[in-house]
Amino acid sequence: MRSDGLQVADELMGALAVRRPVVALESTLIAHGLPWPSNLQTAREAEAAVRAAGAVPATIAVWHGVPTVGLSDPQLEELARTPGVRKASRRDLGGAIALKQLAATTVSATMALAHATGVQVFATGGIGGAHRSERGTRSADVSSDLTELARTPVLVVCAGAKSILDLPRTLEILETLGVPVLGFRTDTFPAFYVRDHDPPLPVSCRVESAEDAAAVFDAHVRMGGGGAVLAQPCPAEFAVPAGEFDRWLSEAEREAHAAGVSGAKVTPFLLARVADQSGGRTLTANRALIVANARLAAEVSVKLTR
Repeated sequence: MRSDGLQVADELMGALAVRRPVVALESTLIAHGLPWPSNLQTAREAEAAVRAAGAVPATIAVWHGVPTVGLSDPQLEELARTPGVRKASRRDLGGAIALKQLAATTVSATMALAHATGVQVFATGGIGGAHRSERGTRSADVSSDLTELARTPVLVVCAGAKSILDLPRTLEILETLGVPVLGFRTDTFPAFYVRDHDPPLPVSCRVESAEDAAAVFDAHVRMGGGGAVLAQPCPAEFAVPAGEFDRWLSEAEREAHAAGVSGAKVTPFLLARVADQSGGRTLTANRALIVANARLAAEVSVKLTR
């Protein structure tokens, strides 16, 4: 364990010491985003994709009070099997550490721990953002992922923001916070399972290659910027049409309201209900985009280290 309390895997310590490319991976998708056994299978596939592209994977969690960067395979399986794992954002890290809890890290918490370790690139499924308005009233529920992106210089490779969110408002907040949104071979912001939002939402910069993405992020950080988003559309063969998704989401939102679901429980509830209504199609899309993002993140990390 390091003097700052971080437990960093030996392989990762060695990679960082010689400037080998590294990619951080979050653990919330394992504990809360996907059902067993898809969660473990996807976590392993994401790590394998990172290795195949020439980088070292570092899945991050709080392991019974110890912030851990680089989970072992037995730890991945324990996390995937254990019910009641805490979902920890940046705000929750202190509590999870002090109370010695097993906690899966969200985008914001994973970014914070990755940066503390010296990791610049992080792959996930979709970032959080602003939730949709309810009964004509603008929701005050805005993910801490957005403020973390504003202050922490980590490139987050994702399939845009989760489709259940208010995407135009999410992009407005990112613009206000000075967070660049790069589109990987796309001019428009993808919507997680859905490749194209209607109406289209423009990204702030289009890049055609991992090398271009690395160059833009490097320049952003050198100019004093924080984090950045690199958004890659869900693979076309797995993407869900927007009309179908909107129907599933409307029904899921009605169910969430009737059940009184709120706070951090809203996103996993909606995603689970949409997965059921889609007959597993969104689950398949989720797995595909997670692995694709892990591969792209590794390619960018390789270019950054060069």
